Amino acid sequence: MLEKTNAQKVFILCCVALTVTSMTFAIRAGILGELGAQYGLNGNQLGWVNAMAFLGFPLATMFGGFLYNAMGAKKLITLAFVCHLLGLILTIMAGGFWGLLISTFLIGFANGSVEAGCNPLIAEIYEDNKTTMLNKFHVWFPGGIVIGALISNAMTSAGMGWQLQVAVIIVPTLVYGYMLWTSAFPTFDRSEHSTTENLRNLFSPLFLFLVACMTLTATTELGTQQWISGILGASGASPMIILALMTGIMAVGRYYAGPIVHRLNPAGVLLTSAILATVGMFLMTQVNGSMIYVAAVIFAVGVCYFWPTMLGCVSEYTPKTGALGLSMIGGAGMFAVSMWNPVIGSWIDNATAEAQALNLDATQVQIAAGQAVLENLLVFPMVLIVAFVALYLAIRKISATTASPVAGQ
Repeated sequence: MLEKTNAQKVFILCCVALTVTSMTFAIRAGILGELGAQYGLNGNQLGWVNAMAFLGFPLATMFGGFLYNAMGAKKLITLAFVCHLLGLILTIMAGGFWGLLISTFLIGFANGSVEAGCNPLIAEIYEDNKTTMLNKFHVWFPGGIVIGALISNAMTSAGMGWQLQVAVIIVPTLVYGYMLWTSAFPTFDRSEHSTTENLRNLFSPLFLFLVACMTLTATTELGTQQWISGILGASGASPMIILALMTGIMAVGRYYAGPIVHRLNPAGVLLTSAILATVGMFLMTQVNGSMIYVAAVIFAVGVCYFWPTMLGCVSEYTPKTGALGLSMIGGAGMFAVSMWNPVIGSWIDNATAEAQALNLDATQVQIAAGQAVLENLLVFPMVLIVAFVALYLAIRKISATTASPVAGQ
């Protein structure tokens, strides 16, 4: 294990890398409209650009999950740094649709490499305090989105172009790159890290069920956030302020998640989250103006614990899946979002065309289209309510029949 000072430095490095990851999400959400206008891209094409970020992520997590035990965390995070830097520079120089596809894929691959390297690394460094430190690490995903959203909103208001907004992300990228080269990483007993054993346990029914749920939780959270500008742009509330508000709530919630999730059954936390996400998204389909902020708060509380609690379920209920299980569950979520992004873009195109056919003015067209898309997305958290009821009952039954909950999975 590392000395306390070195452990803290590596943890901070991981947090900065995750902040870069989330800033790419926020700023891309804020500049989608500008990209579409500059390069003449429709909703479906913008959906494919978004999809590349979410496709690169699962490919990196799967790659990293299989090779983590052999490569170690430092090499995976070094790969993330190289891909982040190259992807950001190529985005600025993209020049059109295909350039954006390639550069966005690289950024997505970098984001996935951060998750694949940092999650098991933090769990190993803080072996006796995993839950608390993983939750504190994941604070910086919504935290970075808040930072990115506020920067994007301020720079857009000041008339600064999207290229400058992307360039801002290079600064924290260089910071974690410098920390990477100057930090001592831990070494662990390789005999305790068997990829073959991890792989064998991926095929348990419970793990496969959690993977299916992860595809829905990730799409509910990230699918909505990535299209927040297009969906709520004419609602009477600032899309970037909404995004900052939601992710700010998520950051605070995750910071204090350790004792909450530890005290409650994780399945019960997920069920409550699905109910609140459903209520919040439904309200967003019904209200305008300042009430959008109320709906956004409820939705944010709902999706707040989805990602870290799904990781916690894998770690707690299927522990023998190891680092590979954590990588695969995250990869499955991002892969699902990559597949749904073009669909969401097409929903926006179709809903816009239907609203225009009714001879509505431009503002009413965007409101109607946004609410129609949210009605489609509402199906995801509604299905999750049913799934998490089943999970909650299953975990209670298992807990009642064994002294070691699901330890054999």
